[in-house]
Amino acid sequence: MSYDILSTIKSPADLKSLSGEQIEKLCEEIREKLIDIVSVNGGHLSSNLGTVELTVALHRVFDCPYDSVVFDVGHQSYTHKMLTGRYDQIDTIRREGGLSGFPKRSESECDAFIAGHASTSISAALGIAKAKELIGDQSYTIAVIGDGSLTGGMAYEGMNNAGQHRKNFIIILNDNRMSISRNVGAMARYLSSIRMQPWYLRLKSGSERVLSKIPLFGRPISYVLRHSKAKVKHVMYRHTIFDKLGLSYYGPVDGHNMEELLNALNTVKRSKDPVLLHVVTKKGKGYKYAEDDSASYHGVGSFNIDTGEPISSKECFSDVFGKQLCSLAENDKSICAVTAAMRTGTGLLEFSKQFKDRFFDVGIAEEHAVTFSSGLALSGMLPVFAVYSTFLQRGYDQLIHDAAMQRAHLVLAIDRAGVVGEDGETHQGLFDVSMLNSIPSTTIFSPCYYDGLRNSLSAALYDTEGLVAVRYPRGGEGEKPADYTTEDLNYDIYGDKNADTLLITYGRLFSEAVKAREILKKQGKDVCILKLCRIKPIDPSAVEFAEGHKDIYFFEEGTRSGSVADAFRDMLDDKGYDGSYRVRAVDNIFVQHASVQNTLKKLGLDSGSMAEAIR
Repeated sequence: MSYDILSTIKSPADLKSLSGEQIEKLCEEIREKLIDIVSVNGGHLSSNLGTVELTVALHRVFDCPYDSVVFDVGHQSYTHKMLTGRYDQIDTIRREGGLSGFPKRSESECDAFIAGHASTSISAALGIAKAKELIGDQSYTIAVIGDGSLTGGMAYEGMNNAGQHRKNFIIILNDNRMSISRNVGAMARYLSSIRMQPWYLRLKSGSERVLSKIPLFGRPISYVLRHSKAKVKHVMYRHTIFDKLGLSYYGPVDGHNMEELLNALNTVKRSKDPVLLHVVTKKGKGYKYAEDDSASYHGVGSFNIDTGEPISSKECFSDVFGKQLCSLAENDKSICAVTAAMRTGTGLLEFSKQFKDRFFDVGIAEEHAVTFSSGLALSGMLPVFAVYSTFLQRGYDQLIHDAAMQRAHLVLAIDRAGVVGEDGETHQGLFDVSMLNSIPSTTIFSPCYYDGLRNSLSAALYDTEGLVAVRYPRGGEGEKPADYTTEDLNYDIYGDKNADTLLITYGRLFSEAVKAREILKKQGKDVCILKLCRIKPIDPSAVEFAEGHKDIYFFEEGTRSGSVADAFRDMLDDKGYDGSYRVRAVDNIFVQHASVQNTLKKLGLDSGSMAEAIR
């Protein structure tokens, strides 16, 4: 497809002169471009397809970057990037050195706030708006938040504060009935009830138009209705929760009807109060496969546009975890699975079907998920909270106060641990180990292979007390040496135990370490590998074994501060170890987007870098 209009858009200002027909054509071109680039680069498809008209309308009515647009999560910002001077770079999105898949302030002044996690937009936008007020800036600030993000408590904290703010502050609720999996809970039902009753606003505007044309009596009646609209609205339509919080509620509006959108945005733009505009959209709109199964096309790898089939579809750690949990739950009715709106992504789809009464999707609310799981645990159940490493960060206080402090037997299934690749800095799973290492009475398993994951999950449920984490990377298992047997729960020793040099690592990096050993062996240098599986607490006998080596190299796919490597070194120091101890980990940086393998190489954690460091 030729992108005749889209290719001419160099800034949002270029949208102002387009005709209605050209705008419709632009939206078609954007959708085609979204499908094209995501089919090659992977990324977030459904969410971007659903917000095309909304994003175009926003930039047609407001003046970015003078007006600030803050996207919640930010995975729906691809259209925004195309319209704000980055169309020529859009083919590089999520590629190393290219555009980020999320808003990024260093990319463009039109990206008001970095976002990769949910429920942050209202608070961030409110802070921006308040700063503008303090310096006399009269521009608008707009927060775009999805209904899925409204399941997160921080959104309500922001709304509670926003209701006391000045004019020129607008919240746009993009209601597509979805987060990643279908939305759950009272808010989802509440928004559904609002969507069913849009007649009040149509009746109000229609009545005023009719009454204004009636001689003598029409205008006075219209005046009375307009000035008693609060009472009329309460009787006819009911106040919304948003009105109660001090926000003027408008909507619902068809998010794919450009005329309705433009009218609504121009209306709320004139409001003297903080506003919430409710826009209803369809996730995946314009691509049949994404419309029919928006959850599967939320975040995708490369795929065939004609068939919708993924280019590669291999078993991954998430799949193995889900199957193993189902297997264990068949024989143990106390096992429960908890997710924070990530049923499909964390491998719990089959569990949710087989064990409906023991499956709990709490929405995008990781803090609640941890405390809720602790309540289950303290009442005799065996909860497993499956969560991406990057999102577990949000529940740190609850892990300390509500889980570990009470010795609640809660199992964390930490998916996407370590480097995640193209999703980049907001999604890297590099902080969970240092975070959990700081919490007393916590156990962490970090297996390398599928059999290790299965055994670690069983051990976490039945052989370990208190807070227990089983962490595993995105994607599938790495290469396994032909002479390597089943993964031990504590640690394994691989290679010549009498070698002077010891390489220590855990998780996915063991496969890289094995390849590094082969490289070094060909060059006449032998090393022994100590592979940890239980990384907290470290088995003292593993430290005793390491003590007998002259040179130790520890490679860790996580932050250096609070690392396993530092804990291991402290245990060696307590024994008076006087050999050489070197650590390579992620040191004081946020890791940018690139493929997993290229990222490991950049960080010096791939096999070649390991061999070079030791050599």
